[in-house]
Amino acid sequence: MAANQEGRILSLHICVGHFEPMKDAESVEVLTGFGIKGDRHASEHPARRRRQVLLMDKETLDHFGLEQGQIRENITTDGIDLASLPRGQQISLGDDVVLEITGDCEPCAFIEGIRDGLRAEIEGKRGMLAYVTTGGSLKVGDAVKPV
Repeated sequence: MAANQEGRILSLHICVGHFEPMKDAESVEVLTGFGIKGDRHASEHPARRRRQVLLMDKETLDHFGLEQGQIRENITTDGIDLASLPRGQQISLGDDVVLEITGDCEPCAFIEGIRDGLRAEIEGKRGMLAYVTTGGSLKVGDAVKPV
């Protein structure tokens, strides 16, 4: 990914419960080493460390004919190629937040429920998981760029 590449946050979503509809938000609090305040995946537990936040880009959603938040991502971006981010890459969001990419998100059975065959189609393209290195506030429209 080009170091000068910059995107923006298009939408923010909080997972309030297993298979519950995602809650759309204009802003969220991101907590260091924990995740997004109020999200069911936020946790300090070592087993959840690499799965605190899920990012997805609008370009990939558009390719698969999906809506923002439909694959249960927390942060939907535009203008930045998330799939090109290697594990360990840090990205800044807004004025304060820094996330570390921990890997791609494997599609689960929930994805197949959206559309037959989608789980296989989206393999390796479901978004990027991240750990919260530095917390802070995020809002729709904030910049997203590599550190």
